[in-house]
Amino acid sequence: MESVRLFKRSLIKALLLSTFLFSGPLISYAQISSEVDFLIDRSRANDAFWSIHVSDSLGNVLEELNGHKLIRPASNLKLITSGAFLDVLGKDYRFTTNLYGRGEVIDNRWVGDLIIEGSGDPSINGEFYDDPLFLFEEWFQVLDSLGIEQIDGSIIAYDGLFDDVPYPQGWEWDDLSYYYAPEISALSFNFNVVDLEVVADGAVGSQPTIRWFPFNTSYVEFLNQQTITPAGTKYNESYRRVLGTNTIVLRSTLPQGYYETEPLSVLSPSTYFIDTFSRYLDRSGIRVRGQLIVESDYYSWSTEGLEVLATHTSEPLHKMVTWMNRESDNLFAEMLTKKVGNHVYNTQGNTEIGLQVIKEFMHETGIDTSVVRLRDASGMAPATLIRASDLNQYLNSIKNKPWFDTMYESLSVGGVNGTLGHRFRNSTVNRNFYGKSGFMSGVRTLSGYLTTGSDQQLTVTIATNNYTTSTGHVDWVHEKILEHLYNNY
Repeated sequence: MESVRLFKRSLIKALLLSTFLFSGPLISYAQISSEVDFLIDRSRANDAFWSIHVSDSLGNVLEELNGHKLIRPASNLKLITSGAFLDVLGKDYRFTTNLYGRGEVIDNRWVGDLIIEGSGDPSINGEFYDDPLFLFEEWFQVLDSLGIEQIDGSIIAYDGLFDDVPYPQGWEWDDLSYYYAPEISALSFNFNVVDLEVVADGAVGSQPTIRWFPFNTSYVEFLNQQTITPAGTKYNESYRRVLGTNTIVLRSTLPQGYYETEPLSVLSPSTYFIDTFSRYLDRSGIRVRGQLIVESDYYSWSTEGLEVLATHTSEPLHKMVTWMNRESDNLFAEMLTKKVGNHVYNTQGNTEIGLQVIKEFMHETGIDTSVVRLRDASGMAPATLIRASDLNQYLNSIKNKPWFDTMYESLSVGGVNGTLGHRFRNSTVNRNFYGKSGFMSGVRTLSGYLTTGSDQQLTVTIATNNYTTSTGHVDWVHEKILEHLYNNY
């Protein structure tokens, strides 16, 4: 039965080749090697759609299977979008977030409003700074140095640099409670999530203890319907934010003694920002008596009459790109997309114009954008489609870009860091593959640069779409394909 299946595949390839030979001057593509073909055919994912494209440092195609068919790239799309960000903004670009005052100090009071201008900075969080609340502490120190103990006015967030559409087109609704699918806003804090901790420290049948950052804020409401089960039983996760609210329903079952952490998204990140700032000031000794207000009108926004009280300047863009690629951060990808749209067209940033900038960049790198479909910049939308051959050709074409070294260093290293840190550890590929992994339901992708045993550098894209077996098994096949390339080129 096995030999019959292999014979059929060989016959189909021969027929396709004969069609190419007798139908005019069509482009000739390299075929997949028998070893790789055998690996796929014998795998539990042999009924999935496979697309493979491998080229050498000169761009010569070495291995190819369905490379010119459209695939869902998942997060491998970030390889292209991060290149666009570096190309358009420059690797040393920095965001500035201003705290303005409109009023004056009278005795120990600020009589007037505080206004925060969102610049689209996605990095106001604890990964880029030791303390996630660092900015609020800096601003508290500024106000405290002025002798202010009370704000007799409102705290206003201006987030109109971006439009008010919180998600790209096509994100699936059941992802929207989780950290990897937060709302997008020009004013963001802590990845636009609250960090939940759950401790199953009670008796079997009781509810576990919960706490959350920042300081158990009442900006969100948790409905704790979780249950502690006997020690040794399976942990079953269930978190759901009621869409359109900040009510989060918890229904997990946790074995006794289990500890769990989960970042969960919030509604209205701009309000979350100023709500947290207000609470921080209150906890630090400055009372806020006014309201919390969000202003979003891009065309009426003006800083006339405002006094700059403090300015926060972000880390450079290349550090954000490294975080985005190594950790596959969707928030960074989507916020930076709106930012490049705003930057290039000098208008309110939105996903559509940002994707237009990215497509223009793709075209400049030689990609036929007439067959590309972009619904988002992070690759999480199932309707986002690109060809593996185009992705590979792009990875070769950017080697002459002035920012290529920055891009290369932003990639995960197999067995070392990022999303590839746990893969290839006991393989010849360990430390020899710099790249990006992608994942969504039924989709697993891998793209990057492989240094082989003969010290060649290959550009590799492997995409498996529509599989129903375990992702771990697909990862194993991907690893074996890379090992074949490492040993044979």
